[in-house]
Amino acid sequence: MKQNLIAACLQTSAGPVIEDNLASIAPMIAEARNMGADLIVLPETCDFRTGDRAKQFSTARDEDSHPAITFFSNAARQQGAWILAGSLIIKTTHDRLANRSFLFAPDGGIAARYDKIHRFDADLGKDAVYHESASFQAGDKAVLAETPWGKIGLTICYDVRFAALYRTLAQAGANIITVPAAFTVPTGKLHWHVLLRARAIETGCFILAPGQCGEHDGGRKTYGHSLIIAPSGEILAEAGETPGIIAAKLDLEQVADARRMVPSLQHDREFRLQS
Repeated sequence: MKQNLIAACLQTSAGPVIEDNLASIAPMIAEARNMGADLIVLPETCDFRTGDRAKQFSTARDEDSHPAITFFSNAARQQGAWILAGSLIIKTTHDRLANRSFLFAPDGGIAARYDKIHRFDADLGKDAVYHESASFQAGDKAVLAETPWGKIGLTICYDVRFAALYRTLAQAGANIITVPAAFTVPTGKLHWHVLLRARAIETGCFILAPGQCGEHDGGRKTYGHSLIIAPSGEILAEAGETPGIIAAKLDLEQVADARRMVPSLQHDREFRLQS
């Protein structure tokens, strides 16, 4: 297993047209590769974003016909890099969608798929009501991907609030966990850094969290502040609130060091709730 890699997070501001978003992503992938990135990670719904449900269904594609699948496959092969399409909106039936991550290997093949398990149903006030379960089916499988750097655990955005998923991935061998996101601005300001640093510390994993940023079709805004976090909880790189690229060198010895110093992943105990 290789012990070092350079990871890059691309922070994007997706619009409602798939082809336009892919056109803006292409030079970012090339730039990240020129920075030495071996693993390039994109945000949640990097294919398109819209607040209009009818437009969402009319724009979404099934996996076989989705142009982003071909785009990312070709990009991975041409750049000789691992690329995580943080998530694409995949039409599974006429009235259901999947929020699905795709990890592409340098040969262009799909190394792993992950469907977002936890759907964001929340009322943040001031007309900011989110009801992902109205359109998206929930995933039911945690996913680990085999890479030259060991196992990478795949999660998406709202999953970050469910610590048990991250503990499960780490105990199953994950060294790195990806958290592509489209975090809202209000919850981002309050929770983004704290939750992601906690997941790194609890698991002893590197956390790669690329985020959407800016205002999207329909007026909804996302927080940005993409993060790369060490197993100690140290922030290695952080983006601002506009599109861009962050990168950092990951030394996987830090995973072993963190888990050796505080071996909490080995200290589970059964307990009961006393009423």
